[in-house]
Amino acid sequence: MAVPNPQNERNPQPRHSHSWTLAFGKACGVLLQAIVNGLALTRISPNVLTFIGLVINIGAAVLFGFANEQNYVRMFLYAGLVIIGAGIFDMVDGRVARQTKQITVFGAFFDSVIDRYSDVVLFFGLIVFYARGNRYFYVDLSAFVMVTSLMVSYTRARAEALIGKCKVGFMERPERIVLIILGALFDRWGAMAPVLWVLAVLSTITVIHRIRYTYDMTKHLAPLSPGEPMPTPSQISLARSSNLPSPNV
Repeated sequence: MAVPNPQNERNPQPRHSHSWTLAFGKACGVLLQAIVNGLALTRISPNVLTFIGLVINIGAAVLFGFANEQNYVRMFLYAGLVIIGAGIFDMVDGRVARQTKQITVFGAFFDSVIDRYSDVVLFFGLIVFYARGNRYFYVDLSAFVMVTSLMVSYTRARAEALIGKCKVGFMERPERIVLIILGALFDRWGAMAPVLWVLAVLSTITVIHRIRYTYDMTKHLAPLSPGEPMPTPSQISLARSSNLPSPNV
């Protein structure tokens, strides 16, 4: 007679080794890799892919801007789908660069700059939409979100130029894009307005978090003398670990 194993009763094994979500994620990964492989065979420049993503986002912004009270549900739905298409290029440009050994410092810089333009054009499209509908409060809110989105990226870039790394905060560009897509796809139920509020609040919190983090990382440094160069990230890190009073370590 078989004796039941209490351990198995307490920790029943799943019937399926992979959930459907894991299977879906794996399928998406396979599809994405197939796209990367195909683009890699063309030897296309990753910078071209980055720029194509911007052009597609401009198309989404045009859809936002030309929406009106009669067609906004359809236009926003189309815009959300177009942004998804632009996101594919945003995901593959770096992978193509690695696979074709075209990784460059300029490529990283160019990708960051184009991402900022993509953010701006999407919010500009929303600003035009709300302005044409005389919804001036949301014109101001969209403009505020556009500025705070840029500040999220700027505070990280400026901080990392000083302290080497600043990845604190949770409202990064991927999160912003996902929220905009959700707002566009489900604006039939008025989703874009709360999305803008969420972006405004969380982006502001992220900026404040990064300012505070950079302050904490640099507050131990003595004030710079006139004409004294800024310390490098490695100097700041060394001074912080050694509790040195001066940036000239």
